[in-house]
Amino acid sequence: MRIRVLAADDDPSIRELLRLTLSMEGYVVLEAEDGEKASRICETEQVHLAIVDVMMPGKDGLELCREIREHYDIPIILLTAKDQLEDKEQGYLAGTDDYVAKPFEPKELLFRIKALLRRYRLVSAETIRLGSVEIDRKGYEIRIEGEPVTIPLREFELLAQLASQPGRIYTREQLIGLIWGADYEGDARTVDVHVKRLRERFSDRKEDFVIATIRGLGYKLEVKDE
Repeated sequence: MRIRVLAADDDPSIRELLRLTLSMEGYVVLEAEDGEKASRICETEQVHLAIVDVMMPGKDGLELCREIREHYDIPIILLTAKDQLEDKEQGYLAGTDDYVAKPFEPKELLFRIKALLRRYRLVSAETIRLGSVEIDRKGYEIRIEGEPVTIPLREFELLAQLASQPGRIYTREQLIGLIWGADYEGDARTVDVHVKRLRERFSDRKEDFVIATIRGLGYKLEVKDE
């Protein structure tokens, strides 16, 4: 199966660069010059990864990113001429997986695409392996070096969610929605409490993975052998 990549950018030269770079690597490129066309492509075509420009007429990249994240489980890379911290924050809050500032090196973009596709393949796996730690998502069981370990359900679900896409930044609000549900009425800081417990519980497994705090945004799981 050939990977189909949506390239949404209102700059024809950027779309051409993306088309040539990705086509040479064997990807199928679906081009959109604005957010509205990109939405229609997502509705009618199978898309495995989206590269989205932030500044587009009509529906901008942040709005498109939020829409994709709501309806499709695919990796997203935001492209932008801006490289300020607040712009990155808005991108991650919208649900992007990665953020690349223009001008970009085609080889670097390819590295990022391949890394994201590897991470997303873990999402469908019933068993996630983080070094010596195995997470059995179907059986709700964790094994360390083959030995079963029992932890509370919310902690299990939080760890499994973070581990399903290593390197992806999740905001507290996103994790609340995914783990506790949209109708949860408690404080989003409950995520901090559960992350702290997970860190304490797996403090001797830092050679396998760590849960990193991204200041002002949320958390991501880092696999140490990557």
